[in-house]
Amino acid sequence: MPHFFISTGDINQDIITVSDKENFHHIARVLRSKVGETLLLVDENRTQYKVVIQNIDSKSITTKVVETLKANHCLDLSLYLVQSVLKTDAQNFVMQKATELGIKKIIPVITDNSVIKPSVADSKIDKWQKIANEAVKQCERVDFPMVEQRTTIEQVLNNQDFDIKIACVERTHTMTLKECLRNIKIKSDTKIAVIIGPEGGFSAREIELLNRHENVYKVSLGKMILRAETAVISALSNVIYELEND
Repeated sequence: MPHFFISTGDINQDIITVSDKENFHHIARVLRSKVGETLLLVDENRTQYKVVIQNIDSKSITTKVVETLKANHCLDLSLYLVQSVLKTDAQNFVMQKATELGIKKIIPVITDNSVIKPSVADSKIDKWQKIANEAVKQCERVDFPMVEQRTTIEQVLNNQDFDIKIACVERTHTMTLKECLRNIKIKSDTKIAVIIGPEGGFSAREIELLNRHENVYKVSLGKMILRAETAVISALSNVIYELEND
């Protein structure tokens, strides 16, 4: 069943009015929904409302709540992606797939070996957020990941908000990601940042930065050299598999 995001301000007891232009267009024009049909609405508190359409006029849709549910289509983990910005198609792919996997925030960074200029990355933030928002609807998440402003590895490593930072480093002789995940202890509120470099990998300077900071685990994703976008999916999927509901 398609679901649409609303504000609690749209709710009046058991009546919810859908007046957002994009939602209205999709429900009334694209899906061609009719009076009596059922929709699933979600507010900013992740509460789901199963509703029946009562009226459709030229600008809004009036619905009646028939069931209220607490949504569970989200990760228990507080997982963040810190990722060196890639070329357009690859970066768009990362935004979509990271959202589908349940990331809380996506933090684009410019690294020493990045091929994208900072000004170009800055101009893409709104587009990336839109891609993430569209992916939310497809995978039936009930929350939106935030695409943050472009930053640097230095700023990420100095960010005290993250309890654990996992940096994926190619051709490393340190532990594998699996070994790392099976040795760290997490709590329900542990914030984990997964750090992925560019196609050319992290520079020697950046590796030294990673070595100097506490709570940074340098890990290998295996014997193969992966494309950066493949590394994102591999790393996030493995973290979720090992730690979700642990």
